[in-house]
Amino acid sequence: MENLQTDTVRAPAHLWAVGVISLLWNSFGCVDYTMSKFDPVGYMKSVGMGEVEIAYTQAMPAWLSAFWALGVWGSLLGSILLLLRSRHAVAAFAVSLVGLAVSQIYQFADGSMPDSMKSPGMMGMTAVIWTSLLFFLWYSNRMKAAGVLR
Repeated sequence: MENLQTDTVRAPAHLWAVGVISLLWNSFGCVDYTMSKFDPVGYMKSVGMGEVEIAYTQAMPAWLSAFWALGVWGSLLGSILLLLRSRHAVAAFAVSLVGLAVSQIYQFADGSMPDSMKSPGMMGMTAVIWTSLLFFLWYSNRMKAAGVLR
């Protein structure tokens, strides 16, 4: 019987660091999404949202909520796949990016977002979310190209 060898590239230590940080970071988005669906008013009040912000959030169309779900759950799946060293992490992060882009473009283009949700702090958080997702997509793509992800 022929001895079959597979080419395996060792996972660099930074893969585990990035993967765990990604998993923890993206879990926050999933908790936010889940709590916003199970106890919207109670949760939103607990994170400091006022009546105007709560009303705006609850009036979002269902299709927008679906893109929000793609964004957060796609990122969580990407994180898990990255830790499992699966090349499909790239696709999961790309799907997440689509979810983020559609939901954010709608929210900013619609014109009905309350001014309080456009504060410098909120804009800074939006920038951090975009930057982290773009980094995770770039990183997973690099690891795929390097043969680390199978």
